[in-house]
Amino acid sequence: MEATGVYHEQAAQALHDAGIAVSIANPAHVNALGKSLAIRTKTDAVDSFLIARFGLLCKPNVWVPPAPEARVLKALLARQEAISEDLQRERNRQEKANVSTTPERVQKSLDDSITFLQAQLKQLQQEIDDHIDRHPAFREDLDLLKSIRAIGPQVGKTMLLVMQTHSFKTAEQLAAYLGLVPVERQSGSSVLGPSKLSKAGSAQIRAKLYMAAVVAIRYNPHVKALYERLRARGKSAMSALGACMRKLVQLCFGVLKTRMPYDQNYGNIA
Repeated sequence: MEATGVYHEQAAQALHDAGIAVSIANPAHVNALGKSLAIRTKTDAVDSFLIARFGLLCKPNVWVPPAPEARVLKALLARQEAISEDLQRERNRQEKANVSTTPERVQKSLDDSITFLQAQLKQLQQEIDDHIDRHPAFREDLDLLKSIRAIGPQVGKTMLLVMQTHSFKTAEQLAAYLGLVPVERQSGSSVLGPSKLSKAGSAQIRAKLYMAAVVAIRYNPHVKALYERLRARGKSAMSALGACMRKLVQLCFGVLKTRMPYDQNYGNIA
């Protein structure tokens, strides 16, 4: 079946529980197969044919559902993200209301809404921490991730979830999943523009890693050395930051694979 946001999850879980092997196909990959076969019609029957043909030709890996505790963590973090976004929107409305002729009752409504959302966010953050503490493997992994300079609690929890719900064999696979691998466009001897990040996967996670990379180029010696080396070679600031985001992902993968905390003195930094 195709991945459809959250809508495929219950069906996939039910099939798995019934002992049926399930593979989750990336819709972009199925769509690319359809284009290669010059199929322009889009109906349920045609889509089913394409998904079946994709499975036959590409033989995607059998889907393994995340552990129940990982699914709970995913739901809690998604809810935290939603409330944080709602809170920011209400604060933006409040800021506009403060510089305009907004009725007092509207001001009070905004104040009440912000107070409520702040309380909800605080409660949810505590529930997330309690959930992680109840599962020693989560707590150990999060502590390892937070040992990396510039990886704070929020980015750490996000990376914890990604790596708990997927089986990446290499750091490169993890970086590719997050859309942090460079994509080159070349035809013959012609280079069609500079390489850019693929930007596959979650833009929200990349945004968090971007902010972490901005901090890392100041406080993480390995990332700082990489940034300065790339800038000295003439790379743009954004290109160097993209490489630093990828470096942070590699460090995250490394500490969990080796089960050793980050050591800023490890390896040749220069």
